[in-house]
Amino acid sequence: MEPTCNKFDLSPPQLSSVPPRLTKAVSLFCDFRRSATSSLKFIRLSVKAGTRGASEVNHGKCLVKSIGKGLVGFAAAAAAFTSIGFDSPALAESLTVAFPVSRIREVNTVQRTLVEAWGLIRETFVDPTFNHQDWDSKLQQTMAEMFALRSEDAAYKKISAMLSTLGDPFTRIISPKEYRNFRIGSDGNLQGVGLYINAEPDSGHLVVMSCVDGSPAARAGIREGDELVEIDGERLDGVDSETAAQKLRGRAGTTVTLKIHSGKDSESDSFREVSLPREHIRLSPISSAIIPHRTPEGQVTKTGYVKLIVFSQSAASDLKSTIQDMKQQDVHSYILDLRNNPGGLVKAGLDAAQIWLDGDETLVNTIDRDGNLLPINMVNGHALTHDPLVVLVNEGSASASEILAGALHDNGRAILVGNKTFGKGKIQSVTELHDGSALFVTVAKYLSPALHDIDKVGITPDVQCTADMLNNMPKESMLKDKSSSSSSSLEADSCILVAEHELDIQQSKGTAS
Repeated sequence: MEPTCNKFDLSPPQLSSVPPRLTKAVSLFCDFRRSATSSLKFIRLSVKAGTRGASEVNHGKCLVKSIGKGLVGFAAAAAAFTSIGFDSPALAESLTVAFPVSRIREVNTVQRTLVEAWGLIRETFVDPTFNHQDWDSKLQQTMAEMFALRSEDAAYKKISAMLSTLGDPFTRIISPKEYRNFRIGSDGNLQGVGLYINAEPDSGHLVVMSCVDGSPAARAGIREGDELVEIDGERLDGVDSETAAQKLRGRAGTTVTLKIHSGKDSESDSFREVSLPREHIRLSPISSAIIPHRTPEGQVTKTGYVKLIVFSQSAASDLKSTIQDMKQQDVHSYILDLRNNPGGLVKAGLDAAQIWLDGDETLVNTIDRDGNLLPINMVNGHALTHDPLVVLVNEGSASASEILAGALHDNGRAILVGNKTFGKGKIQSVTELHDGSALFVTVAKYLSPALHDIDKVGITPDVQCTADMLNNMPKESMLKDKSSSSSSSLEADSCILVAEHELDIQQSKGTAS
């Protein structure tokens, strides 16, 4: 689809680095050269002890200076595939291992990626035992297995297989194409026509899921349920949604011609062609509405409803602008909906928390690979509003959503309503590798400000959205002002009914401080 919907987990944050707490350093140099005794090329991998205090990746030279607890201790190399030499008499000072370079250029490139990924895992992975295995031997084993492969895809699968032995599903590698789409999701910007498409499971037909508001596709009258038949005269039979999305994207100012079938859920079974200009499309992570609300005393007030869809780079700034606009419209209570928000950039979650909090509150606690507890605190924060706040969560709320919900709850700023959250209490860094692929590495675990463990546990809300809860609510809390048609669908949401009841309780006690 364009952009691809639900294709990628956006929960991993783009963290540039994690402060190393290790005293030893390892310099790992990867050099591709020809053996003096044969025509076979080798990767020469040198590992030297040092005391460097910073990490650096030079993608062009395949240089990785990585922080480690000690020297790389490779197991004995298989004679057919490796040769070992030492740069100094003292083994503790230096170690060189050579691996054969594949004659297949694409596999050769992935071999470099393998060494780069291995070094980053060794430097930053949250579990220093690497799931109780010899991580150095894993490189040797994987390189030997990769040498005999004939395709890039097969070579990438070997890296994925190596990473899977860490026992952490969030530590993974994605291809350059997948990383480009991940960046579209996190950046919130693309050049295209503004269509969300997906393949029907049964037929494989490419169907429009929705259009971005104000986009070329929306202006052309393309609707949900329309089938995409051709792009620029090319039939899409057997074409997957990602390939079609790539065809729809392009430089702003160019055009693309689509053939659309509007038979499904349409008054007439018809085909039409439409030429769409490609434009800069901004994907907003926010949707909002103002809900008229009648209090138990009969007074009609305004509740600001804000749904945060994903934690992209613009999420916090968009949220802040939305709250400011609502304040200008005399809104005095808020519902922040994090249901089915899978996460995204951790920084965006932390920035969003600061919109609601004052002072030097702890937003989250991290635990590094050495078990050190590191709180992340605000510095002289000033909340945008102190009006009552309810946060909606469910089993689809994960990662940055749980960080935000935990920060607001544990600091006494919000009531949580809904169902238990997903339970992803790990933080990933994202590093672009030399070939354009990307490595996601779990670098830390996190606890809520009150030191509640979230990983595989989740956060239990204060109030559940259940039929019993609705039946026990006072009848006056169920009364609605139907003057606003834009909020009618929200008013039918049982969790929003419960949230408004909780807001009434908060307002009766006074606003948050």
